[in-house]
Formats: sequence, C-alpha cells, structure tokens
Amino acid sequence: MNFSNLIKNRYSVRSYKDEPIEKEKLDSVLAAGLCAPTARNFQPQRIFVASSDESKRALASVCRFTFGAPTVLVLCYDSDRCWQNKLAEGIHSGETDAAIVGTHMMLAATELGLGTCWVAYFNPDDVKRALDLPQNVTVTALMPIGYPADDAAPLPLHFESRSIEDTVTEL
Repeated sequence: MNFSNLIKNRYSVRSYKDEPIEKEKLDSVLAAGLCAPTARNFQPQRIFVASSDESKRALASVCRFTFGAPTVLVLCYDSDRCWQNKLAEGIHSGETDAAIVGTHMMLAATELGLGTCWVAYFNPDDVKRALDLPQNVTVTALMPIGYPADDAAPLPLHFESRSIEDTVTEL
C-alpha cells in the first residue's frame, strides 16, 4: 500500500477481534517507533505493552476506552531524557516526541492489517498508579491495538475534513 492510501485508510478502531497479535507484527510496530525523529535524537519515549489480563484490567479500571483490544500500548516519555528548550523555561520535547513515535507505530500497524485508536481521555496519574510506572515517566496516550472486529468501521466524522485554506496560511 502506498503512503497516500495508508494514511487515508487508517481510522480509529473501537472494536477488536478476540485474537492475539503475532509477536513478529507487534515487534515490527514497536520497531517503527524507533525510526521516529525525536528532538536531538534523545529518544525519551517509553512504550509499555499491556497485553496480560492483569495489566489490561488495571487499565480498564482507570480508562473505559480500551475497546477490548488484545493489547494496549501505553505511550509515555521519560522526563529525565527529553530535550529541554533553554530559550523558554518549561518547554520540552517529551509529549511531541511520544506523539511522533506513536504516529509511526499507528501507521505501521495499519500497514500490517492491525487497527489502533489514539486515546487521550484518561487521567495520566491514574494510569501511572494503576500500572505502577516509574516516577520519571509521563503518560501521554493509550493505543489499543489488534485486529479490527468484522463490524469495525470508521465513524462518519472520519471522512470530514476542514479545507486546506482553513488550516494553512501562507506568510
């Protein structure tokens, strides 16, 4: 599949088959994240793979949007490793770097026939406590991943976009 088709075909999957992801495919998705650019190549991303029943139950107790996926990737960054902007206090690359890594993994999953959903509706501290994550890690997103259920389909809004003129301004 060429890149244009890949990005047009990807959608947020909210219903998954009860089928585990093959290790090779999951490894390929995770490896795609390593190809993502990060500020100064500091690679602050930390990805936690929740595939055990215990970890998925813990996540489900603090976030109702895991959609029964066989695996949930917990996208985080290590605050000790992210680039700090010396020109603007408090500005760092952690969240952006984790988002770029997540996007690479999401597109790789689509290419492999897997579905994903970007989930941000949760309290990061609750997720951190539920999974007993390290103190220096900040949770930025959850990404349920697996084979889309037979009835999975994009929501109607998926096919609506603002115009380029409405989102891009030439200076």
